[in-house]
Amino acid sequence: MNSTQAWVTYLSKVELPVLANTLRRIDELTDSSNSTVNELANVILNDAQLTSQVLRLSNTVFYNQTRTQVSTVSRAITLIGFDAVKSMAISSLIVDSLLKRNDRPHLLRCLARAIHAAVQARCLLPRRNEHALEEVFIGALLMNIGELAFWSCETDQASELEAKLHNGEPPVEAQKAVLHTTFTEITRGLVEAWSLGPFIREVVAPGQANSKAASLVRHSVEMAKLSENGWHGKEMESMVEALGADIGENPAAVRDQLKLNAGEAARVAVSLGIPQVTALMPGSQSDSGDEAAHAPEVDPVLQLQILRDLTHSLTDKPDINEICQLVIEGIHRAVGMQRVVLLMSDRSGLQLIPRKMGGKGTESWKENFTIRKDGTGPLGTLLPHASCHVYQPEPGTKAVTYDRWLGNVPALVGPLKAKGRIVGMFYADNAAADYVPSDDQLSAFGHFVQNAQLCITLLSSS
Repeated sequence: MNSTQAWVTYLSKVELPVLANTLRRIDELTDSSNSTVNELANVILNDAQLTSQVLRLSNTVFYNQTRTQVSTVSRAITLIGFDAVKSMAISSLIVDSLLKRNDRPHLLRCLARAIHAAVQARCLLPRRNEHALEEVFIGALLMNIGELAFWSCETDQASELEAKLHNGEPPVEAQKAVLHTTFTEITRGLVEAWSLGPFIREVVAPGQANSKAASLVRHSVEMAKLSENGWHGKEMESMVEALGADIGENPAAVRDQLKLNAGEAARVAVSLGIPQVTALMPGSQSDSGDEAAHAPEVDPVLQLQILRDLTHSLTDKPDINEICQLVIEGIHRAVGMQRVVLLMSDRSGLQLIPRKMGGKGTESWKENFTIRKDGTGPLGTLLPHASCHVYQPEPGTKAVTYDRWLGNVPALVGPLKAKGRIVGMFYADNAAADYVPSDDQLSAFGHFVQNAQLCITLLSSS
């Protein structure tokens, strides 16, 4: 592929045809009649994952200031508004469609920037009408759709470009050398091919922005990128001034607002189901911009709920499969770990193999993920001996080829024993998010593993 058009065709027809068609369908819907409202509801309801994402977003303060509980898509459209629900659907689709395919660090960084910029543009825009708010949100989210689409694909060119950028080559020169075009050109092509609407066309067009709203979107996207190096510096100063000019505010007020909005962006990322990108967003509490990424908060209410279900299952006739499924769900949802697996002894009794898994990016584990019980082999260091603990990788390790994070990132591990011998273990990590699990997470993880251990002890003594 050596031209913009070839990449646009490849991404639209070969790699992302479903995303392209669904985005086109949603974008064509404008709130002109009751039938359009029904059409939007139907597009969302056709996809169970999209429905649950939209409902989760509908109950966040970012979209739902009234805090009225929303439990159906039709109610969300009535209460929160057509444009807001359309905007939630588009952002959920982008996140799910791209991340389902890949968890390349470049894709996660681009998604973090896109969400951060979209939240900033929406929060900074002087309150005029709902349509304008959602227009700048989606404009900022999709302003780099070419780059997002490219990094979601497992192509030779993606690996080649990744290597060039890693070696410090200037991004645009590297793109031209590998792709024979640039991400900006691919984005313009996709905006046309996917019919993403006149406002996004204006945002990505060459030359000066034609409106304050388009200018705000461009500056928000640029600012989101700069903010990764902190809130200060010459470039950031001029960007804050430019944003001030877009919205008619003084730079000091804009800077305060930006820091506040960054915290909101992190909450939106969690609501979209990608807490791992919050580690790539600027710390909203810090001025230095270099504070370490923090693990997400444990959800105590959900934890208690799942632990109650576990106790109930254990007092009944315990079923190891049901118990372990609940434990995996607890570690994934209440403890906030992205990927979780239960490994149990294979027939030979010499190694542990996956029995149950949860989270995105665990598909390759089923066939490949094995740990030898004697602690040897590429993942032998993951084997827990005495109790649950945080696994810390050796610097510079590249444990296995089938998963870029396994063995290379901090993780939670906990043993399952029968008559003093290891018969299984739980492993949980956060893929690309570069933080160490917190003490709270380790403690909650331990509670869940304890329940699985109790079930094994009950079964082996009966």
